[in-house]
Amino acid sequence: MADVINTRSSGTEQAWAALGGDPALLERIDGGGPAGLLPARLPVMELARSTVAVCALAAAELATRRAGSARGPVERVRVDDGAVATAFLSERHLRVDGRAPTNFAPLSRFWRTADGWVRTHANYPHHRARLLAALGLPADTGVDAVAAVLAERRAVEIEETVYAAGGLAVALRTPEEWAAHEQGAAIATRPLLTLDRTEGPGHVGARRLPAVSGSPLLPAAGLRVLDMTRVLAGPVATRTLALLGADVLRIDAPQLPESQDAHNDTGFGKRSVSLDLGDRADRATFDELLTAADVLVTGYRPGALEAYGLTPEALAVHRPGLVLAQVSAWGRYGPWHERRGFDSLVQVATGIAAVEGETGTPGALPAQALDHGTGYLLAAGVLRALTEQHDDGGSRLLRLALGQTAHWLCGGLTRTQDPYGPPQAHGLSETYDPEKHLGSTDSALGRLRYALPPVSFAGGPADWSRPPGRLGADAPKWRTATA
Repeated sequence: MADVINTRSSGTEQAWAALGGDPALLERIDGGGPAGLLPARLPVMELARSTVAVCALAAAELATRRAGSARGPVERVRVDDGAVATAFLSERHLRVDGRAPTNFAPLSRFWRTADGWVRTHANYPHHRARLLAALGLPADTGVDAVAAVLAERRAVEIEETVYAAGGLAVALRTPEEWAAHEQGAAIATRPLLTLDRTEGPGHVGARRLPAVSGSPLLPAAGLRVLDMTRVLAGPVATRTLALLGADVLRIDAPQLPESQDAHNDTGFGKRSVSLDLGDRADRATFDELLTAADVLVTGYRPGALEAYGLTPEALAVHRPGLVLAQVSAWGRYGPWHERRGFDSLVQVATGIAAVEGETGTPGALPAQALDHGTGYLLAAGVLRALTEQHDDGGSRLLRLALGQTAHWLCGGLTRTQDPYGPPQAHGLSETYDPEKHLGSTDSALGRLRYALPPVSFAGGPADWSRPPGRLGADAPKWRTATA
């Protein structure tokens, strides 16, 4: 039985306000779906629904603006809870010729310590190597041996030792402990996201986007997006921009390994190239691509790309009118601003894992909701930036962080109703069948089963134009006319 969604929920209103959207447009959102999805103690479904809703509304708004006044008011947005919940678990629904990818490596997990718990992330080979090196263990050490070593050490000491070695480990904290932590306190003073106008010296005039038409209506048609992001928030955002018609070119450094399975989930609609910014020829190719780009989305830790001169100020000079969208784990402030991080680790640091656990045992959200939610907010921010540009030109700088989304989930979101009942086992409702929200297609990688996009507005696209290909297999060239 479908419940009616309160589309003017506090979460949707807060996210739309953070994006600078016209509050009158919120009445264009409709929705419904089965109750009991993504159950948790924290309002995860509210976060999921709200972030998808504002992304779809931003897409509809831009589509209407580019289609011209003759089209009429902004199209209505439909938010289907079933589609949203399925999309927030897209990496778990993915199948490649029937095979389910492994989302977490053996050493990416919770560990007992002498005084509590710590969680590590070692999905990438170099992170695994750094973790073991920090612990003074051989490269072939297994789970039991690591557990024995960690059980004798304090959680925060492990955290600091592993991070100093370039690895990833975070001590479990309660919400109160995180609020008292310097990084937690810094995040608490920041908004959910920032979207600002920036100008480079010599910038002149507004850059109007060409009109769009046809069916489906693609609000990002003709736009060129450089995607310099990795698992998972950034790729979710650029996957959404590809759905909406953008020419998305993903760029990976050849010396940094990336998961093909992760790209099989988030690479829909994109092309993928390999470029080393430290190589003179590759850097020249990148600069040529950047000169014609409309949007640059980055997901590396703060400071990593700035070392190559890719600062907001330099980019505004190099490509006036560029929308620069940046996502990080912990934000660009506080003592952790240069630290690497992933959804699972942010949950542990911010108190989410403590809230979602049982007595004495940490837990996790029913989905990587910080990643997915931040991804849809990131796409929404890009779309809103493009709408603002359509009116008055200028460059834009958009910034989000998983830690800020976590803070919103833990404190900013409230439930106007309780459609989920008491906390229950993580996962989807027993009566819910996600099959209606899954698609399948042939690809160069095999037969793919995947979650269909939850971003939907009247007249808009229902699926991506192309399946993902192999990482690095495409030519470093744009295929659409520049805006």
